[in-house]
Amino acid sequence: MSLITKMFCLALAFATMASCTPKQTKVEIKPNVVFVLTDQWRAQDLGFMGNEQVQTPAIDQLAEEAVVFTNAVSNIPVCTPARATLMTGKYPLSHGVFYNDKPLKSEEYCIAEVYKENGYKTGYIGKWHINGHPSGMSNSEGRLLPVTADRRQGFDYWKVHECTHNYNNSEYFDENDVKHKWEGYDAIAQTKDAIKYMQVNKENPFVLFLSYGPPHAPYQTAPAKYQEIYKDMDIKLRPNVPEELEETAKEAIRGYYAHMSALDYCVAELQTEIKNLGLEENTIFVFTSDHGDMLYSHAQTKKQKPWEESILVPFILKYPAKFKGGERLTKVFSYPDIMPTLLSLCNLPIPETVEGVDYKGQLLGTEDLDIDGAFITCPVPFHQWNYKKGGKEFRGIRTERYTYAKDLNGPWLLYDNSSDPYQLDNLVNNPEYREIQTDLEAKLQKMLDERGDKFLDGAEYMKAWGYHWDNNDSVKITK
Repeated sequence: MSLITKMFCLALAFATMASCTPKQTKVEIKPNVVFVLTDQWRAQDLGFMGNEQVQTPAIDQLAEEAVVFTNAVSNIPVCTPARATLMTGKYPLSHGVFYNDKPLKSEEYCIAEVYKENGYKTGYIGKWHINGHPSGMSNSEGRLLPVTADRRQGFDYWKVHECTHNYNNSEYFDENDVKHKWEGYDAIAQTKDAIKYMQVNKENPFVLFLSYGPPHAPYQTAPAKYQEIYKDMDIKLRPNVPEELEETAKEAIRGYYAHMSALDYCVAELQTEIKNLGLEENTIFVFTSDHGDMLYSHAQTKKQKPWEESILVPFILKYPAKFKGGERLTKVFSYPDIMPTLLSLCNLPIPETVEGVDYKGQLLGTEDLDIDGAFITCPVPFHQWNYKKGGKEFRGIRTERYTYAKDLNGPWLLYDNSSDPYQLDNLVNNPEYREIQTDLEAKLQKMLDERGDKFLDGAEYMKAWGYHWDNNDSVKITK
């Protein structure tokens, strides 16, 4: 056999072997997750949502690169309960945290634990507010305690304060319960730390929660350069702010917007670094808030209430590997749905304990979810909306078009948010809306039945969970 023939046969043999070798399956890289949680940022106050006064260019740009959930609802719009729902994917009467400063049980199976069990690095920076504190200790004292390792629900990297809104003199505890102080305005310092975390972990799949305290009050404490933007601005108020409260509202909102512009800078810094690290394509970036802020709409302040300013939150999800930018999801989405959706997008198992809905198929266009609406609730009114201040128990439903709520006495509120976006006309028990109200009542009752929620007096839930009322709270006096 000639040399040429031998070479031809050898080449043929190699080609035959190659054709018989199974093709290598491409291993999908696990996406990173950066979850930015603000405190008390209502959905209405963003540039891309139509507010022409608040300056949020980085978040507006983020919205153009992401999916925006235009009907994102905080089911129980107040700090600790919303955060417990975020961590567990469960409703308040299931995880038991329906009152501020009560502890989420260590036994709850939380989102970071799933990520950690599946090879992710896990980090949390900023406000926690689900640790609770020993009985008999005041909230102000309890919030100063470190969150011990057994109470961190799966997070390893740890620079956290249970709850502080002293943004320019802000402390935190590290993994070893050693106390430190953030330099300057805490959100900016926390952002710098988050950037370092991403730099260190860029070769590993990671999940990072960055939990800011602003724009929650006190409103007038943002860095001076951001306050300067709004100092002389004649704030355009929502039409549902009573005339006698206009000046008070304007002053508060100037400070509120200043915090927002400061956080917008932080989002810009995060986005820039994610791009610089080459992580943008395969990073899920979420921007949201635990609840909104009434800011004198309907003559109300703060949260816990069923009006749009309290329950609607921004929710922006950027994931370039899967979604094109500028998309809008109008289907109602709420806090229990966050955990299953994020886990599913990362191809991780969803615990059986989760009560929320996985929106992955909806987002990818492979499924059309049949969602009645978001369940909204206040099992126990407390603190800034306690009984003495007019607070009351309610249950409700927020659909794409309507808001319906009832209190212990029966139907309370009904709004057509399409024709009445500022909720100025309460249609409850209006004969022209009888059929709509009946339908909403049936859907709400279905939600209550599914959750075993008997809609009891708030004191019954406090007793059932062995909770003590805060010393500053009023307790409803029943005749």
